[in-house]
Amino acid sequence: MPGPINRRQAIGLGAVVLGGWAVGQVLRRTAPIGRDIGDAATPIVAGGGSPEDGPDDASLRLAVFTDYRCPACRHAFPAMEEAVRTDGKVRVIYKDWPIFGPASERAAMVALGCAEQGIYPAVHRLLMTDSRKIDDDMLRDLVASAGGDWPRVTGWLRRNLHAVEARLRVNGREAYSIGLTGTPGFLAERLLVMGAIDAGDFRRLFAKARASR
Repeated sequence: MPGPINRRQAIGLGAVVLGGWAVGQVLRRTAPIGRDIGDAATPIVAGGGSPEDGPDDASLRLAVFTDYRCPACRHAFPAMEEAVRTDGKVRVIYKDWPIFGPASERAAMVALGCAEQGIYPAVHRLLMTDSRKIDDDMLRDLVASAGGDWPRVTGWLRRNLHAVEARLRVNGREAYSIGLTGTPGFLAERLLVMGAIDAGDFRRLFAKARASR
């Protein structure tokens, strides 16, 4: 059985590990990002009635498929926000795709119900960053924090339930049509990325999407 390594061996091993990590980072940063899905992207990034946020004169449209209970979505959210804010010319199209159960579906429906009050983006941000269990007490609190009226949201949802359910079904069909098997999915014009990425990768995605047009 080998004995314990000495200090020189430990330093050498550390250098190897650090070097391997650095090479891995370089390779990840230089690897191609995004898969061109062609014309299938056109109706999705057009919006089609989905909530949107960002400048009207944006030079890039980004459709985002997320679930409020998806750990990877929540992990990627701050990076996406940072990249979008730094860029300043990205319009985000929100595609709620609640695949994590009834709580996810309820949160998505409430968020969509808030669009009528003009607070969808604010509620979306709060849902992506609040760690509490999703229930109506939590949702009511978030709507109020975003400046919304909870009875107005619930009343609107009762009157428009079928339309909201139809919107969620359309989002699901769109996700499957471009090959998504889960959340998150980020579609920058024609380029699709599946899974969580960091702010640097979002910036690379935006640059490539613009250059590919």
